[in-house]
Formats: sequence, C-alpha cells, structure tokens
Amino acid sequence: MHERQTESWGDRVTRWIYAAGPSGLAPIAPGTFGTFTACILLALPGRVPGIPAWSLPFGLIAFAIVLIVGVWASAKAEVIHGKDPGIVVIDEVAGMIVTILALPNSGPALIFGFFLFRAMDILKPWPVRKLESLPRGWGVMLDDVLAGVYANVLLRVALMLWERVA
Repeated sequence: MHERQTESWGDRVTRWIYAAGPSGLAPIAPGTFGTFTACILLALPGRVPGIPAWSLPFGLIAFAIVLIVGVWASAKAEVIHGKDPGIVVIDEVAGMIVTILALPNSGPALIFGFFLFRAMDILKPWPVRKLESLPRGWGVMLDDVLAGVYANVLLRVALMLWERVA
C-alpha cells in the first residue's frame, strides 16, 4: 500500500505564489497565462475600492514585494520541480510590473505591454538568457525582470508613436 504524502499548508501557499494562483498549472503556455494574470492584477489599482491608484511608488513597492517573494518561492519550486520549471510564473508577474512601471496604467499600455513582454520573454535578447543561470530563484526572476525592462523601453516608444498617429 502506498503512503499518501500530504502537502502542508505552507507548501500549498508557496505553490500558489510561484504558480500565480492557477496560472502556472495551465496545460499549454503557462507563461502566457501568468502574464495575462499579471495584466488583470495590474488593471485593479485605482479601479477597485481600497487599492490605490497606480503610481511610481506603488509600482516600486509592488515590484519589490513580488521580486523578494518570487525569488524565495522560485527557489523552493526549483528544489521540487527542477531548474526554471514551467509551473513558476511569478516571474511573469514581476516582468509585467516592470513593463508598465512609470507608464500610464491604461488599456492600451497593458495590451501593448502584454505582447511586448511576451516577445522579450520568449526571444530573450542579450543578456536576458544569461541571467537564467543565476542560482536559487534569482535566475528564474531576473531574466523576466530584464525582459520587462526591454519591453518597458519598447512600450514607451510604441506609446509615443501611438500618440503622434492618433
């Protein structure tokens, strides 16, 4: 008879964090689902009572919390699932925060940002891929953070062009 291993409450919370709720459990493209989840969460500030409007300090605080908790949870996930497992999508949340940091939290910014971030996360321009080799959760998180920096710069250009054409 097999002993059934039970997952502790702490393990469940950790999994919920690194998988960004159910997003990391998506059977295909969990990173895309994680990015979409991030966009939904990023649309809430200023639109839901009790959540302050998006601002640079609010974005920096949100980013710092997601980064610190994400590194910790990603390190735990790598012990369980191996190096940079697909179930971990908290890094996409951090990357999307960076993508819209210091930009208007608007529908067009989130939509363009979604596609630009996914492109940078998939293409991994230099030195994004190099960051993946960092240990203990840092590689999981920082490659997406840098992909978010690239997406932020491209999004700024796209929004400036959009304003000139519109």
